[in-house]
Amino acid sequence: MRQHFSPVVNSLASVFRISSRPSPFQQPGLLSQTCKNTLAPGSIISSVNALRPFSSSSTLQARKGPVKTDKRVTLIRYFLNHPLTPRPLHFSRNRYLRHWTIHRAWQLYSAKQRKAQQLELERQWASMKDACEELRTGVGDGGRLFRTSMNKKGVFSDGIPIEYGRLQTDSPSKDGWDYAWKP
Repeated sequence: MRQHFSPVVNSLASVFRISSRPSPFQQPGLLSQTCKNTLAPGSIISSVNALRPFSSSSTLQARKGPVKTDKRVTLIRYFLNHPLTPRPLHFSRNRYLRHWTIHRAWQLYSAKQRKAQQLELERQWASMKDACEELRTGVGDGGRLFRTSMNKKGVFSDGIPIEYGRLQTDSPSKDGWDYAWKP
């Protein structure tokens, strides 16, 4: 006896079923029509082509064995059609509206926070740009301070600092601080 399930479960289960090609032996009308075509003069080749399998390598298919189904598909079918599978839960109208309202409010709040952060970064960038422009044109030294501030030569004049010479780690090294280190 086959149990009857909800249309949702049946439609989900049918999604994962692989439809097989109809063979002439599964449909009696198709077989009788094939026989009639075979008896007609000059149609033996067409009837042979109608009964021939899709693949011309049936011996290779026989050696491979039966077609293996995907285990994931088998598990999905099992759990969809299992008699102890509970019906899917649905929100009531009021609960759905509450959920949607809270979700939408959180999205609006997050968008507002992102916009505020973006505006703050743009403000900082504009302030730095204005300060550099003031150094370049506003000071009476002809932009010497601006050129000096933009010049990166000699920043690491005494070699590379030790924090750039080794990887940054969360814990100290086993050897401790190397006081004899020279660049």
